[in-house]
Amino acid sequence: MTVKKEYELGFFHKYLTIWVALCILIGIGLGAAFPGAARFLNSLSVAQVNIPVAIFLFAMMYPIMVQIDFQEVVNAVKAPKAVILTLVVNWAIKPFSMFFFAWLFMRIIWAPFIDDTLAGEYVAGMILLGIAPCTAMVLVWSYLARGFMGLTLVMVAINSLTMLVLYAPLGNFLLGVAEMYVPFMTIFLSVLLYVGVSLVAGYISRTRLIKKRGTEWYENVFLKHMGTISIIALLLTLIFLFMLQGEVILEAPLVVGMIAVPLIIQTLFIFVIGYTAAKLIGLTYEEAAPSSMIGASNHFEVAIATAVTVFGLTSGAALSTVVGVLIEVPIMLILVRICLRTRNWFPVMKKVVQ
Repeated sequence: MTVKKEYELGFFHKYLTIWVALCILIGIGLGAAFPGAARFLNSLSVAQVNIPVAIFLFAMMYPIMVQIDFQEVVNAVKAPKAVILTLVVNWAIKPFSMFFFAWLFMRIIWAPFIDDTLAGEYVAGMILLGIAPCTAMVLVWSYLARGFMGLTLVMVAINSLTMLVLYAPLGNFLLGVAEMYVPFMTIFLSVLLYVGVSLVAGYISRTRLIKKRGTEWYENVFLKHMGTISIIALLLTLIFLFMLQGEVILEAPLVVGMIAVPLIIQTLFIFVIGYTAAKLIGLTYEEAAPSSMIGASNHFEVAIATAVTVFGLTSGAALSTVVGVLIEVPIMLILVRICLRTRNWFPVMKKVVQ
């Protein structure tokens, strides 16, 4: 495995938290000011996978994919501890801890303030988030945290396949629904569009350009501004996502806050478990960062699609999954910073590119 040299944080990276906050506010404002346009853009979907979102995410993922040395993927397979860790956290711990925090807050702490039926729907939405580990976006978090991108790619692939098998059974069990319909085409298309297309495009670009122009030109010229392009695409994606959901968020700000609290606690709880376990089993920093963050974040696109399919567009379950989008990026950026500041807790990869 090779690790790229240290780099100074660029303008967009250094103040990313500020840009994210501004983009969320802009998106919510646009959604509230132009609700008709937001509803039209939201309707541009196939199997409940929004095509404009897929385009934005491609613009965000492609600059990351072209920076991956795909030999790293082969090396990642040779180090299975990190993959096993993320599978255990994502499927044996995370769904049940989310169930507990959702029940604790909605059925006990917030019970005097929330209608019982709606509380059940909010719990359902949070559970749907808890059983959908992140796929595409974790590549961004791993990149920002300077993690092992080959390993991240392997974990994304394995978790995507695992989600196809376990999402419905876990949903049925935790929700207590006899027959929960899970839109498998949504899962398949989201993984294909968000990860697969950018992965193939990145691999073709890398191999052909290195063959034609050489490694030095590729790394020093072609890749020079890729990180900035990815961050700009992330910010545009946020504006678009929150434009689609802005009207919903503004309609019930107090409820949004009540839902956000257990979701934030769950995110931090799962991250601490993954990060601590990574330390205990001797992972390097480059392995520990993505291993802990893939469980902490969620595949909110699949969760939203399932909530809408099962409970309806205006349900409390759908609102819970939308709140998942609201807290996802700010909290994950905080976790990226925590990882970077504690990287000296872990051993590092041995080989470094000169």
